[in-house]
Amino acid sequence: MARPLDELTRPGPHEVLRGDLALVGLPGAVFTPRTGRNLPAIAFGHGWLQPVTRYRGLLRHLASWGIVVAAPATQSGPFGSSRLLAGDLRTALDVCVGVRLGVGDISVDPKKLGLAGHSTGAGCAVLAAADDDRVRAVATLAASQTRPFASEAARSCAMPGLHLAGGRDVVAPPVAHAELIARTWAGPSRLHVLPKSTHLAFAEGRHWSDLVVQGKRDSGAHKLARGLLTAFFLHHLAGVKEYGELLDKPVKGTVDTAA
Repeated sequence: MARPLDELTRPGPHEVLRGDLALVGLPGAVFTPRTGRNLPAIAFGHGWLQPVTRYRGLLRHLASWGIVVAAPATQSGPFGSSRLLAGDLRTALDVCVGVRLGVGDISVDPKKLGLAGHSTGAGCAVLAAADDDRVRAVATLAASQTRPFASEAARSCAMPGLHLAGGRDVVAPPVAHAELIARTWAGPSRLHVLPKSTHLAFAEGRHWSDLVVQGKRDSGAHKLARGLLTAFFLHHLAGVKEYGELLDKPVKGTVDTAA
């Protein structure tokens, strides 16, 4: 029997460790369970002008459920390169697989890799997935188009995709961004639109960029992201079959479509 979505919004059974990617030459953060062998891992892309710290709660949450998460802190200025951030996401996956994590009690299975991101970082996750046949699943939050276009890269993404978007997002309106990416996705794809959420709904805390980027933190969006991303990655990366049924169900408070 599948766990209810509400259960997956609460912290998982693992104690979480936080590390610094800069120790291996890539600025950013990595969150891991304290121990675990052959774990799944994802690389997470930050949004435009957003520091990695604005996703700390989500990244820690995923790690508490047994998923290693690496988040590069590169290309964070107003003119950051989508191509370079996509490359850094792929490098972050290399780090997860090839670098000793924790105190040696953690290992990542190279066949259990995924990507995720928010805003332009979500678009960059799509770009990275299109060029990396190791990637088994991709999740996006308020995805923004990139240069090159994420919606075009999505045509090369045969792995499962999960997309969450805000119905009141004026920075990346879903019709031209997340919805288009989900519609052009080559593999199975599902889009959930939160009607009242804005572009920064999935970000945490406060930051000076709140003055120039539309939106504000939304606790409902955070809860939904924690639960759905946990179910999605545990199902598609860790092979926890019981979450497949949960992912196929409509989610209360959202408008969702399967492509």
